[in-house]
Amino acid sequence: MKASDLFVRALEAEGVEYVFAIPGEENLDLLEALRGSRSIKLVITRHEQAAGFMAATYGRLTGKACACLSTLGPGATNFVTAAAYAQLGAMPMVMITGQKPIKSSKQGQFQIIDVVDMMRPLTKFTKTVVSGDTIPARVREAFRLAQEERPGATHLELPEDIAREHSTMPVLEPSLTRRPIAEDKAICRAVEAISGARKPLIVVGAGANRKLTSKMLRQFIEKLGIPAITTQMGKGVVDETGAHFLGNTALSDGDFVHRAIDAADLIINVGHDVVEKPPFFMQPGGATVVHINFNSAQVDPVYFPQIEVVGDIANSLWQLKERLEPQEHWGFADFHRVRDALQKHIAEGARDDRFPILPQRLVHEIRKVMPSDGIIALDNGMYKIWFARNYPATHPNTVLLDNALASMGAGLPSAMAAKMVHPERRVMAVCGDGGFMMNSQELETAVRLRLDLVILILRDDGYGMIKWKQKQMDFHDFGLDFHNPDFVAYAKAYGAQGHRVESTEGLVPLVEECYGAGGVHVIDVQVDYSMNDRILNQEIRELSSKV
Repeated sequence: MKASDLFVRALEAEGVEYVFAIPGEENLDLLEALRGSRSIKLVITRHEQAAGFMAATYGRLTGKACACLSTLGPGATNFVTAAAYAQLGAMPMVMITGQKPIKSSKQGQFQIIDVVDMMRPLTKFTKTVVSGDTIPARVREAFRLAQEERPGATHLELPEDIAREHSTMPVLEPSLTRRPIAEDKAICRAVEAISGARKPLIVVGAGANRKLTSKMLRQFIEKLGIPAITTQMGKGVVDETGAHFLGNTALSDGDFVHRAIDAADLIINVGHDVVEKPPFFMQPGGATVVHINFNSAQVDPVYFPQIEVVGDIANSLWQLKERLEPQEHWGFADFHRVRDALQKHIAEGARDDRFPILPQRLVHEIRKVMPSDGIIALDNGMYKIWFARNYPATHPNTVLLDNALASMGAGLPSAMAAKMVHPERRVMAVCGDGGFMMNSQELETAVRLRLDLVILILRDDGYGMIKWKQKQMDFHDFGLDFHNPDFVAYAKAYGAQGHRVESTEGLVPLVEECYGAGGVHVIDVQVDYSMNDRILNQEIRELSSKV
């Protein structure tokens, strides 16, 4: 068959459901092959970056690599941010880019850059397909590596003359794989260390954000009663409304949860990922650290775990749970004081009626309208810290928060992909005005796809997080303010519904109205970040140090 048809057959064999794309002339053979596919849906976006963000989020939510497609040159370079987003965030994704003919071309170097070399530091695997006969193996390897722990981005370049070749090669079906399990010696040593500790503490990181891992970890905590904290990307792995949850490491240091870390003599570090800001810093002679992950620890001056349990995390937790029993000498009173102090602190401002709305009240109101399985997709800005600290998640991957690349512009495309994966759930994109405008053109895509989606724009008419940092560093307020369009009119221009919140108490009724009506709704709400310094800086450190 034609190589482009073989390529699509290989994608079908991998279970690809969507290809998010902006094709170019170099992709036309592949585009025609996709037209004939019975199982793959082509989703045209308005920017390649958004296509990549959507594919990465699909992978994050399903564990299966999704595909995104672009042409050569500028189309491929527009994938760069999305590639880094998926690679750092451990989201399986396969990028496909076109290229001019490689055997004979009459266009010189027009639009040609070395895309494979460009993608090499951003991916787990990148190759040019140089023969139609190699397509089944190249596609299989790209998907295998994208989905294998640690997941990430892979890339294939398909030149247009190769796409037109013919091949008799059959597609390769995905192999049955199983993650390795931890060896018995490592489990025994971890059991001994945890049993002998006086104040064990669980820290949950990004690598634990898997359904089965979450199930096993919740059983582990329920049986043993060991308290837990999470990193930003570990939100929802444990039930954050439960009695054993202490809080989230939204701040780098000095928050209440860091008092719990200081009090612990043993830390069970589940799913630690070096792409996140370290939730704690190890010191010689300090707490013992048990590293539980799919891969061995990446050691540096502040992280050198004494015990490593390497293998499937869910299985490791199950083995530990079966061999451990609660110990009478375990004492969690210090941890409980931390939890109570943090909850009291979070409650401050949660019912404050002033407008523009305070971030504490905003988070409190959004939690009220989102069901336990509802998904919020956060862009990057000041509000991300508030949602990490104050929004109690109860299920894995219900707070889509990027604390790895931390790219602006991902909130709306991520929410769109989440709604496509889970059409039965409420999904909300939470964006700052700066981040929203970076991919706001995807409103047209959302309307065209007939998604039921609420997009909350938190407007402060500037790059709020950088302004906060600027003030922290005693610099002048300079260069970070901008003007916004009329977001209500802007939404209507795309065929969406636009709304503006006029009072704090009006937010919840408006959001409920939007979900009830269906369709794409953009809500402009003005937010007041003036309390950032009091809540997130010196005062919090003074309060937490007294706990």
